[in-house]
Amino acid sequence: MDDVAVRPMRRDDAEAILAIYQAGLDSGDASFETTAPTWTEFDAGRLPEHRYVAVDDSGTVLGWVAVSAVSTRRVYAGVVEHSVYVDPARQGRGVARLLLTTLIAATETAGIWTIQSGVFPENVASLALHTRMGFRVVGTRERVGRQHGRWRDVVLLERRSPAII
Repeated sequence: MDDVAVRPMRRDDAEAILAIYQAGLDSGDASFETTAPTWTEFDAGRLPEHRYVAVDDSGTVLGWVAVSAVSTRRVYAGVVEHSVYVDPARQGRGVARLLLTTLIAATETAGIWTIQSGVFPENVASLALHTRMGFRVVGTRERVGRQHGRWRDVVLLERRSPAII
């Protein structure tokens, strides 16, 4: 991974980020969504201080990670939900691990004690990565939503920071 760096997401990354997002959605196992949002919608739904992209030596965006607040209630100020997407051509090469490592460090520094996510059980690679990164399965929401006329389960994952008690 010497040729990959992680840096904060910028507005001029929007086209690449949304293309990677759409490719993930097109796989059918990344989200209930089927169409990537506009940049305005994407930007409005994610916390600005915890967004990162992985780039190669030429500056090409290979993947991204970002978080959203789970609630506006103060008691949940330290809980976020994350998404991580990698260009299909770069999957399986450690890009998502690098992005999650950066996100975990940044959120802990900011006092965030829980990162959570929902993953389709069919997304075995994502579940394995999250387990390796210290996430645990807290349950499965069975038949929680329909996608393309088919009921889907969602595995709920969380990573509690051992540094913030």
